[in-house]
Amino acid sequence: MPLEMNREVFITCAVTGGGGTQDRSPHVPRSPQQIADSAIAAAKAGAAVVHCHVRDPETGAPSRDPKLYRELTEIIRASDTDVVLNLTAGMGGDIIFGAPEAPLPLSDTSDMVGASERVEHIAECLPEICTLDCGTMNFAEADYVMTNTPGMLSAMGTMMTKLGVKPEIEAFDTGHLWYAKQLVKDGVLDSPALVQLCMGVPWGAPDDLNTFMAMVNNVPDDWTFSAFGLGRSQMPIVAASVLAGGNVRVGLEDNLMLDRGVLAENWQLVERAANIIENLGARVIGPDEVRKKLGLTKRAPTS
Repeated sequence: MPLEMNREVFITCAVTGGGGTQDRSPHVPRSPQQIADSAIAAAKAGAAVVHCHVRDPETGAPSRDPKLYRELTEIIRASDTDVVLNLTAGMGGDIIFGAPEAPLPLSDTSDMVGASERVEHIAECLPEICTLDCGTMNFAEADYVMTNTPGMLSAMGTMMTKLGVKPEIEAFDTGHLWYAKQLVKDGVLDSPALVQLCMGVPWGAPDDLNTFMAMVNNVPDDWTFSAFGLGRSQMPIVAASVLAGGNVRVGLEDNLMLDRGVLAENWQLVERAANIIENLGARVIGPDEVRKKLGLTKRAPTS
């Protein structure tokens, strides 16, 4: 396959994530104000899109409280810095089984709710983009399953489309892309779609180049794709994605380190990604160009 480099690249910054990283770095933001401040700094460094989760402001634990999402959204939209807001809809699909010999009853730390509740904050905040994790998978820990059934995805995707919020399909393996194409065929999602290739997340697609190109080759030609890698693979995947025709995602959700022994801030990871993109001969594009490319409508402040 010939190299078809992307010459106009947008950067997404995944600001805080929903993992248990809050105590591993002081730079992982917790409160809506801290998350917004970090997102705005990332935008000033070159991120056209900010992908946001929320956390309990006191403990830093992942949360899906709509009030926190509303506060975060209002701060970002009221700021003087323009950026495309992308909110997660991945929370509320966590099933944690008991021990291998006694998987039931489920652990009381499971968090599995209905489609409407999973997108409640999306309906309230109306971000320009929200994520749709396009499959069920074993997810890192021994007894944790990230659960997104075909029925659940069809219901959530239908709600997102009716709300006028563009779903960003999160593809953790090739089968997720297969089903995403079915959702488009069924009319649940509009075409051309937006997809994020999630590389190196245990136990999805590994982050080697052969697997990455298999993922890229399963993305329809008229779709827009972006990609990220975890940890030390974050910046190599930036380069690989641009060379393969895609866009990039960096941020503390996926990687806490700037260099060996040096904890990163979000804006620093964005700045480094921008340098890689520009050194490859491409241009980093801003939020208005992303809106035009993806057919997004900028939202006014909500208050």
